Amino acid sequence: MKAMRFHEFGDSSVLRYEDVERPLPAAGEVLVRVAATSFNGVDASIRAGGMQGPIPVALPHTPGIDVAGTIAALGDGVTRFAVGDAVVGFLPMTGDGAAAEYAIAPADILASAPVAVPLADAAALPTVGLTAWQALFEHAQVAAGQRVLVNGAGGAVGAYAVQLAKRAGAYVLATASPRSLARVKATGADEVIDHTQRGVRAAVTEPVDVLLNLAPVDPEELADSIALVRSGGVLVNTTVWMQAPSDAERGVRGVDLFVRSDPEQLARLVALVDRGELRIDVAERVPLADLPAVHAQAAAGGVSGKVVILAPVS
Repeated sequence: MKAMRFHEFGDSSVLRYEDVERPLPAAGEVLVRVAATSFNGVDASIRAGGMQGPIPVALPHTPGIDVAGTIAALGDGVTRFAVGDAVVGFLPMTGDGAAAEYAIAPADILASAPVAVPLADAAALPTVGLTAWQALFEHAQVAAGQRVLVNGAGGAVGAYAVQLAKRAGAYVLATASPRSLARVKATGADEVIDHTQRGVRAAVTEPVDVLLNLAPVDPEELADSIALVRSGGVLVNTTVWMQAPSDAERGVRGVDLFVRSDPEQLARLVALVDRGELRIDVAERVPLADLPAVHAQAAAGGVSGKVVILAPVS
């Protein structure tokens, strides 16, 4: 089968499109015929070697932590799924991913794929959808009537965060750059702030209950943003290389979020998609052979929105 792998850490040039043996599922695992994976920023960090502490991977390594596809074979003891079932999942980051024709997945991390969208597009949901869900509902416990600021709403997580917060009944403020303003407005944000025209602190005139930071801002800017959160509120930060600020005197919590795989939460997201209550936005669909170009584009700051990586059709 064809797979994209890297045999050493480095820039996008270390990615190789090559022939490898099709893997076999062990007990509790399934073999997935991949329809698509997607590009996530952590894929680039793992490839560059900067995540060997928290996410050690063995070389050669196949990237692609999102998977959408159909089950091709079952390992011993798997009863939740059958061959031919369409599934989605957030794969273990330390194992080989889905940038290949076939991928191994633990059966207990998978959910049935949505039927309302093409199977390949469903690869745009797991990691970023779960990040938004866990930030809003596990850590911030967003409720109707609250004010939620999504900083960096133009990215893939932001699109889901705005939609989910609005669905929960929150008043949503969202920051974006000019190239993503229209897309963020389409997600339903009540206010969209062009952060290149005015500072976020100047634009947000009333305190918010929840600040969700998805943007790679300067650490000092993140620290200053705690002033935007009302007493008793929460700031959730997904940029793991810097710590979320807090304010004990005002009872403002700072939470650092590192997303985890959760099939029950993923199934809830799938149900929302199938009911038309959550939209999957795909910015671009790219053949697997062109994945190095996506990594290079991301390094140059040129990726906006979610890029789906299509597995070859054999």
